[in-house]
Amino acid sequence: MDIHMSLWTDLIGQLLHKDLLLWDHVVAAGVVFLILSVIAVTIKFGINLVPGPLQQLIEVVVEGLLGLLDDNLGERGRQYLPLIGTLAFFIFLSNFLGMVPFFSAATGNFNTTVACALIVFIYYNYQGLKEHGFGYLKHFLGPVSWMAPMMLPIEIVSHLARPFSLAIRLFGNISGEHAVVLTFYGLFAWLLPMPMMAFGLFAAFLQTFVFILLSSLYVQGAIAHDH
Repeated sequence: MDIHMSLWTDLIGQLLHKDLLLWDHVVAAGVVFLILSVIAVTIKFGINLVPGPLQQLIEVVVEGLLGLLDDNLGERGRQYLPLIGTLAFFIFLSNFLGMVPFFSAATGNFNTTVACALIVFIYYNYQGLKEHGFGYLKHFLGPVSWMAPMMLPIEIVSHLARPFSLAIRLFGNISGEHAVVLTFYGLFAWLLPMPMMAFGLFAAFLQTFVFILLSSLYVQGAIAHDH
């Protein structure tokens, strides 16, 4: 009886372990969502003329995002802050959470990065159609009409490759960076924790910046009128 109970306990434990390994990115994304929700509610109902540390930090980040959008999209760039800002906060916090013990990075899973990339892909194409109507399709035909039969398949493949490129770049860099940090930390835990944490923090910021920069450039290309 004890042997059978032990076998069942081991089997259930293994199944639960596999499920947790399969869904750990979902849990991590949920934790990030909750943290961002708490921050948003706190900032919304706690804005002061003399900002506290949290409000100051959020204001600095938002100003930086607005500067990025102004540089890439001009005076209209600020209307795209909701998407770009949400992606920036979600991706950075997901990347950072992967450095916290007992947590994993949601962006270290390909499913999460694909979801983020597909949102960008759908959004910038929607903005292009909204801006140009069906004239947006001219973006896929090249600068002169006689090149359209050759340019159309090239442009379609190029645009379809964008979400894959965004997803694989973010996933590969974050999962690889965390693997390197864990390896070195396991070998030299007494010597390298702070430098490795600093490296991880820099990588989290850099990959977030690259993702939102490319996303803003895709939007800029979709709404541009100089094609």
